[in-house]
Amino acid sequence: MFAFNVNRKSEGKMAKQNANCTLTTGLRHLVAMLLILTTAGCMSVGPDYEAPQSELPEAWQDGDDPALARDLDLIVRWWTLFDDPLLQRLIEEGAHRNLDLRSALARVREARARLGVASGEYWPQVDAQGSVQRLRTSENGLSANGGDSETLYGVGFDASWEIDLFGRIRRSVEAARADYQASSEDQADVMISVYAEIARSYFTIRTVQARLAATDGNIVSQRQVLELTRSRFRNGLATGLDVAQAERVLAASEAVVPPLRTALRQAINALTVLLGRMPGELFAELNEPAPIPLPPATVAVGVPADLLRRRPDVRRAERQLASQTARIGIATADLYPRLSLSGTFALESISAGDLFKSSSRAFSFGPAVRWLLFDGNRVRSNIAAEEALAEQALYRYEQTVLTAVAEAENALTEYLQQRIQQTALERSQSAAQRSLKLATGLYKDGLSDFQNVLDAQRALFTIENELAAARGDVVINLVQLYKAIGGGWTPPEASAQLAESKSEEKP
Repeated sequence: MFAFNVNRKSEGKMAKQNANCTLTTGLRHLVAMLLILTTAGCMSVGPDYEAPQSELPEAWQDGDDPALARDLDLIVRWWTLFDDPLLQRLIEEGAHRNLDLRSALARVREARARLGVASGEYWPQVDAQGSVQRLRTSENGLSANGGDSETLYGVGFDASWEIDLFGRIRRSVEAARADYQASSEDQADVMISVYAEIARSYFTIRTVQARLAATDGNIVSQRQVLELTRSRFRNGLATGLDVAQAERVLAASEAVVPPLRTALRQAINALTVLLGRMPGELFAELNEPAPIPLPPATVAVGVPADLLRRRPDVRRAERQLASQTARIGIATADLYPRLSLSGTFALESISAGDLFKSSSRAFSFGPAVRWLLFDGNRVRSNIAAEEALAEQALYRYEQTVLTAVAEAENALTEYLQQRIQQTALERSQSAAQRSLKLATGLYKDGLSDFQNVLDAQRALFTIENELAAARGDVVINLVQLYKAIGGGWTPPEASAQLAESKSEEKP
């Protein structure tokens, strides 16, 4: 009996040792397999992305104009060139309060989070679980203990890990990273647009105020001419027709004022909304007239190739192409098998007191392979669809580049020609003022009829309004030019190149 007990104990001890040995050996095999697969799993199916090369002209069509410069430093904070503290303050406020810009920043955070989701697939997924189950078998079942009830306690961990043999996860992370970078470029694009719209609205306010000032000045002059005409009429030196015509010209000029005041209020409200404020909050401050800021003598424009580095929409289109190229690899990976490792370790017992004893251990682990052998050609069709989407993304990128160059060329030409127009209007204004003064003097001396005065008044009114509008258009077109060349921010690689070029310039 004693020998029998010794044998039973020895057998139990040996069974435990064999179980432990089996577990240790299995773990060793699992670790070895993981090392082999991790070392071998560096293949990524699908095309490797290469950034497209775009051939751009070496210089702008009007690049030899003396008003143009290539200083990139001036492009980054172009609004400081107008030497207007209020404009600078408004742009700085818009950078913090504009709601479109805040929304773009939220999209960047979303893309960053999705990149984290994709990167998380590199790692195993481990779940913890616990359960308490009350069980009862049927009395009419096959078990001899039918009708008995018992409680099963269990705690444990489940783990699964997909081995990225063919780069499906790597391509997913690559696509998510490119999407995140594209969202960052979109945020920069919104920022540039917000800065430009704030400056455009501000210059519109000053332009309308300049037109109002020109209109008020002409109204004062026309009232003086009307008084002169009435005086001459009372003395029999003018006709009633002269008085009626003078009244008509004055009334026509006064009728221009209400639409201008409406446009002023609308421009102020538009600027207020850009700053994330309620309409009316800035009316008292911006309604105070101020001159139109003068543009700088020279404008920094760089070269056409700078558009590829500075225009966020071009950079965004390139990142979207990279993301779509990676998705071809994601779809291609479905043609190959997927290998995953899974395992479970648990403690199970029908007695809560025995739950954490070694005899309550239960585990399972091992690899699993899944390979799609037949799917009705769905995978290959999906690959073809992703390739077509990548082709579309390439064409969108090329179209974006062409559009960027065209917008920059148009903005540059419009700015330069607007400056020429402004200079001509300034000469015309000087001549119109002399013409009105001479016509009024001749009419007062009785040496000319009143029609010459009327013609001179109308001409001066028109020219001064056109000149005020032209001065505003010059600065507004300059804002559009800086927007077209991607001014208002410094791309990381552009700032590095700028610092490198500066260091090379030092003796």
